[in-house]
Amino acid sequence: MKINNRLKTIGDLVPLSTYPLDIGCDHALLSIYLVKERGFSKAVASDNKSGPLKKALENVKFYKVSDKVKLVKAEGLNSYIEGIDTVTISGMGGLSINKILDDNRNYLKNINTLVLSPNNYSIAVKRKLIKLGYYIDNEVLVKENKIIYEILVFKKGRKYYSYKKLFLGPVLMTKKDSLTKEYYQSILNTKQALFKALPKSFRNKIRVTKKEIKYLEEILNS
Repeated sequence: MKINNRLKTIGDLVPLSTYPLDIGCDHALLSIYLVKERGFSKAVASDNKSGPLKKALENVKFYKVSDKVKLVKAEGLNSYIEGIDTVTISGMGGLSINKILDDNRNYLKNINTLVLSPNNYSIAVKRKLIKLGYYIDNEVLVKENKIIYEILVFKKGRKYYSYKKLFLGPVLMTKKDSLTKEYYQSILNTKQALFKALPKSFRNKIRVTKKEIKYLEEILNS
């Protein structure tokens, strides 16, 4: 089946023998990929809008997986079904992801793995998940339509991270491939432009941005 590289990478990071819930499923292609291509016995795809779910239903029927992919209209973790132990969320901002997790955090006691791909504010997502009792198990980059996306895998458990590790990514900073370097260079360019534009009265923001630029320059030159 045809699926974009970002969704395929997310799907490949979902642990086998788990029961996954995809929140904000759009057209349910991720859940369909999991049962059709990766051999999952069942998956749940949820969205809070009727339009995407209508298209999702068409896709589920087209790929003949109606017996394996359950569609749910609900907000965030309100779509939880007994037995679900893995959650995927992608294609939305980091602050929106954090709100979903905050609104129904009682369901998280049953969730062992989260595979998240925020469009922005990834450090806020990392901080939220760490606060909720998860650690960063993996970080993967994928390039789609000239945009580099982060995919973060969280597992239940606790680890301490310095600000430097959170900012650069504890797993990403161990990688030396060209995409990782391109990603860091892109962030460095943004931070340098921000640093030049910040008013002198923004002392704390200037201090933090200067520190982040230093981290990025160090890792790019290592």
